[in-house]
Amino acid sequence: QVQVEESGGGLVQAGGSLRLSCVASGNIPKRNVMGWYRLRPHQVPGSLRDLVALITTEASTEYGESVKGRFTISRDNAKNTAYLEMNNLNPEDTATYYCVFKPISERGIITGNYWGQGSQVTVSS
Repeated sequence: QVQVEESGGGLVQAGGSLRLSCVASGNIPKRNVMGWYRLRPHQVPGSLRDLVALITTEASTEYGESVKGRFTISRDNAKNTAYLEMNNLNPEDTATYYCVFKPISERGIITGNYWGQGSQVTVSS
């Protein structure tokens, strides 16, 4: 089992910046993916969350189209911690951001999703 704990978020004015952190603990495989998805206010709970950013243990990254060029994901493998730097925020970024941890098996297959409790990010205009 893996436990995921996230921190950061809050209220910021448009154009401002915030940083999210996410720490994974427990049975951590050598290879894994960490990142964030988000659920915006107009999306009902239980609906698919939108991709924000993902990063592998090898530092390969993937970003959602709406955050490219503004958000940067990084990680510290020794601490099993990922960071999301969010710059030039706008009201459309208002959402609950959920950290995810995805173990990768020795065969290179993602074997699950472990979610954090969610961090609220609110951007005022």
